[in-house]
Amino acid sequence: MQTRQRHTPPRLSKLNACLLAGSSLLIASAAQAQQTAKSEPAALDQVVVTGLRASLESALRTKRDDSGIVDVIKAEDMGKFPDTNLAESLQRVPGVVIDRDAGEGRSITVRGLGQDFTRVRINGVEALATTGGTDSSGGANRSRGFDFNVFAADLFSSLTVRKSSSADVDEGSLGATVDLQTARPFDLKGFTAAVSLKGVYNDLSGKTNPKASFLLSNTFADNKVGVLLSGASSKRQLLEEGFSTVRWDNGTSSGGWCPPQGITTGLPAGSTATTCGPAAQGVTRLPNTPENIAAFNAASKAENFHPRLPRYGRLTHDQDRLGLTGAIQVKPAEGTLLTLDMLYSKLKATRQEDFLEAISFSRTLSQGGKPQTSVLATEYGPNGELLYGKYNGVDIRSESRFDELSTTFTQPTLTLEQDIGDSLKLTARVGRATSKFSNPIQTTTTLDAANVNGYEIDFRANDRAPSITYPFSPTDPNGPLKILGVPVGSSSITNFTPSEIRIRPQGATNINDIAHLDLAWELIPDRLTLKGGADYKKFSFTTFESRRTVETMNTLPAGVSQASLVTALNGFGKGQSLPAGTATAWLIPDLNAIAAAYDIYCNCLKTGAAGGPGDFTLTSITNGNARGNNRAVVETDTGGFLQADFNTSLAGVPLRGNAGVRYVKTKMTADGYLATAGGTAVTAENSYSDVLPAVNVAATLSKDLILRGAVAKVMSRPQLGNLSPGGTLNTTGTLSYTGGNPLLKPFRATTYDTSLEWYHAKNAFVGLGLFQKNIKTYIQTLRTNVPYSQTGLPMALLPPGFTGEEVFQVSAPINTDGGKLSGYELNVQQPFSFLPGWGKNFGALLNYTYVKSKIQYVVSPTSNTTITDDLINLSPKSYNATLYYDDGTLSARLSGSQRSSYLTRVPGQNNNDVEGKNKTFNVDFSISYKVTPQLDVTLEGVNLTNQPNDQFISRARDSVVVNNVTGREYLIGLRYKF
Repeated sequence: MQTRQRHTPPRLSKLNACLLAGSSLLIASAAQAQQTAKSEPAALDQVVVTGLRASLESALRTKRDDSGIVDVIKAEDMGKFPDTNLAESLQRVPGVVIDRDAGEGRSITVRGLGQDFTRVRINGVEALATTGGTDSSGGANRSRGFDFNVFAADLFSSLTVRKSSSADVDEGSLGATVDLQTARPFDLKGFTAAVSLKGVYNDLSGKTNPKASFLLSNTFADNKVGVLLSGASSKRQLLEEGFSTVRWDNGTSSGGWCPPQGITTGLPAGSTATTCGPAAQGVTRLPNTPENIAAFNAASKAENFHPRLPRYGRLTHDQDRLGLTGAIQVKPAEGTLLTLDMLYSKLKATRQEDFLEAISFSRTLSQGGKPQTSVLATEYGPNGELLYGKYNGVDIRSESRFDELSTTFTQPTLTLEQDIGDSLKLTARVGRATSKFSNPIQTTTTLDAANVNGYEIDFRANDRAPSITYPFSPTDPNGPLKILGVPVGSSSITNFTPSEIRIRPQGATNINDIAHLDLAWELIPDRLTLKGGADYKKFSFTTFESRRTVETMNTLPAGVSQASLVTALNGFGKGQSLPAGTATAWLIPDLNAIAAAYDIYCNCLKTGAAGGPGDFTLTSITNGNARGNNRAVVETDTGGFLQADFNTSLAGVPLRGNAGVRYVKTKMTADGYLATAGGTAVTAENSYSDVLPAVNVAATLSKDLILRGAVAKVMSRPQLGNLSPGGTLNTTGTLSYTGGNPLLKPFRATTYDTSLEWYHAKNAFVGLGLFQKNIKTYIQTLRTNVPYSQTGLPMALLPPGFTGEEVFQVSAPINTDGGKLSGYELNVQQPFSFLPGWGKNFGALLNYTYVKSKIQYVVSPTSNTTITDDLINLSPKSYNATLYYDDGTLSARLSGSQRSSYLTRVPGQNNNDVEGKNKTFNVDFSISYKVTPQLDVTLEGVNLTNQPNDQFISRARDSVVVNNVTGREYLIGLRYKF
């Protein structure tokens, strides 16, 4: 048996061990800190802290005073958030883990519940910011998840993660509500200003880019008017490199392999004795020898899996991000405060993806695939994973995709706070959050080499970075890798895949309009406050995708040479310890040259004589897949709440908290396309209501010990993609419908939370939190038999004579039983003020979260078999450890964050059980030195472990899907505060 070794960064285990050892020391010191606090209370009370320690103390105070279960992160100073990315700051919160795109935090999961279950508010207004990511990280965001990489962290002054629910916080979350707050002038003192300039170096791309931010604020008219303006601008140029496979498939797929000559019977199930491609194309069937038969039989076994699209590749990311905030606050009269908050963010990016790949392993005979590929030699592992293979008749492709992407986010918010007498306070808020994502150019071009003999791939030394041998030089301009055309009228088009042009622009727009009004009546001062309010929200979502039919380049246009349409990729694999012989350079299509030569953006179809300009021929591939992404959803939510905030005592134990109920009614209209008559637009409507009680109680057991408890009913609306009424309707033969389900009810759950918090010294804290969510309503896709009238589809789509009571086989998302999710969090915040000398300036932040859940997933629409497994995006274990130093002049942090592996799809595609991502461990640091009271010099490091994005398919095989790195980033800069 061959032994495989997974490639891991050499510093990973050492850093991990150091942080764990340091964590043990820090936890052990908590008891000594508590004794010191008791013996020297006066000295601790006199300590005045600034910078990092001041932000920690302020955040801890907010957490302690809240009636619910919350965690808070505050900026050290104006425009000085602790991390360069909001998601990466949030991962310091217990129970919060993040997912990255292009090496930067994009989305979060809270206590095992992914981004679709987490609601984000900015300045009190629910918002949905979306952008476009790589296909392996989810692609364009067309769901309810919030993309944090749209914003610069410098624009915000605090983050609050609300883990328990209360009636006065609007519904929509099973996981948590995250509140983002921008700075306001009345939060600062008079005239304040700051500017920051940084240079950012990435060690993989070798590029250095600028990053700048500023804040300017002042108050006027005897502090009755305040104005604030802040901004942040940054540029990122980085490379993402590694190996990927797209997925893994079993041996009998796509028509089976090309069998040796004479083999017509006794083939493995699913295989056929197809005729390999004509000899004129360089494909011949292997002779009938025992060795060839053995290799063919091994590869054809259904239990043996191979990569569908094995490839090394480079993604080149170029991003520009600009963010602006503005705030105007006015106190026109005593007890009146009017606040106008404005937020603007623009994320512009280009992304080029260049791959050198073998495309035959997942294709049929007509596509130049497996039935014309011969297996010369092969070896598989004990779980059926390919270890080694050598093949003839393999099509090799150099594929290049170029995207232009942009997200524009705007949000004005107007808030009125009005005291009415001594006991009443009115709060009114209106706002609109708009996110427009545009991907106007998504163009793929290819160079191809058909029917290559002697292709080898070897995973035996490294299952994340295999050795791949191409039997030709991929940089040879006269080699087989070229624009491979098919002469017009040729009958041989069915036997190999010609070079292609694919054009697929797309976009999505989200608009949230909200209006909120509440009245708080302090019935008993400092003891009992009654609240009531009403909410209105209109959420609009539209998305589109356009696909021209796939166009193939035939012979070159007149006067155009092959060499003028290609360029070269060089320097691949820097610092990655790739196997000897790995291609580090290869020819790629020159998109600009191809666009000019073939006029590909004319939005017209060109056919002409071979060799003529703009010479295309159409394949039979249609744009049907794009039609499903032309859809829209409009949700109108109306509701209100009643809540009592109390502060009392029971048996001498002080109690505070709130108890209330929220009612909300959701009306939804969804538009989509049915694949009938070339695409029929359909509209469906649905409505449902929820009554959501919530209770939060905090008992102060002693001066420093707080016991909290919370219980609530919560809901989260269905994923947007599942609500489309579009799909395929069959009204002849077997009556059936496959598509979305606009009649879905929301995810619903009952949540239970408790925590014990010990504030044992100033700025020190130890907490244990327990939580359970009984998910009563989940959403999965399976087949059911229901009358057409219960599908939500228009009756007009039925032929004459149908009544709507006909029973259809419906394959669509439906509401199913959920399951339980439970876990615990450990949280420690400990300054080392008990140490002598400069040691007292150290401190630590430590947390650990464990989550478990079991959900039954349907394997197939036609099968009763289920898979019981974790929730999607749930990492059972995660931890964060931060060691810091802050003496008022020098401030430093070293942070490590780890999340265990998690699932991204259940069941997996292509006959696999699951798909997911392997565990990650990221280390960051920052150092700031105060040269003068106004001037700081900063040095930061991000992703010091160069953590791979390691995606897998199959729990048993752990077969690699993506294993890419983006390099380490170092930031050096100056910050001046006026």
